Amino acid sequence: MPESDAAPRPRLALLTPYGLGAPEAEATAAALDAACAAGDVAAVILRLAAADERSLVNLVKRLAPSAQERGAAVVVSVPGLTGDVVSVAARGGADGVHLDRADEETLRDLRGRLRDGRILGTGGVLGSRDAAMVAGETGVDYLMFGGLFPDGAAPESQEVRARAAWWAEIFETPCIAVATAAEDVAALAGTGAEFVGLESVLWRDDPEAVRAAQAQLDGAR
Repeated sequence: MPESDAAPRPRLALLTPYGLGAPEAEATAAALDAACAAGDVAAVILRLAAADERSLVNLVKRLAPSAQERGAAVVVSVPGLTGDVVSVAARGGADGVHLDRADEETLRDLRGRLRDGRILGTGGVLGSRDAAMVAGETGVDYLMFGGLFPDGAAPESQEVRARAAWWAEIFETPCIAVATAAEDVAALAGTGAEFVGLESVLWRDDPEAVRAAQAQLDGAR
């Protein structure tokens, strides 16, 4: 296949640990800067610990520039938040929001409220094709398959590959296929997914691991 006709190679997305708070901000900002310098990182999903909105806004302001200055978009996820995640993202200077386990009504509401090109993404319970299609019809900017749940569990890697390959073949809405282990990266890169996500164990402490993942993406297409 001529290079001009080849599908674009996937890009990286980084997922922070759940429950990220102010005590981890400095170390996380440094890790994000190093990781985003080591690979073609398109996006970062900040999984923040629930707190008051002012504290969350300040935390996003501390973390987002580390990725944004390297060209990555930053989306905010705050499981259990009783406040307004759209307000947190906008006031903190993030590029959008990510919700897991969100129903159709919630996603449609957020899509209507996120303006100025801000991103909306979802994941968490897209194990069925019907659930994925319903989420995709709400106008989200991406769907995420796989990744850790807050309790540390994760879907089977084979299931994630199958779901991402099915989605990427049929639908135009981009998807992120998440690797929880280094050996998952190459297989996920071959699914046709636009993005391969890296759980924090794969990037937070070792920029060389990001370079290794990038090399696998570069050879995927």
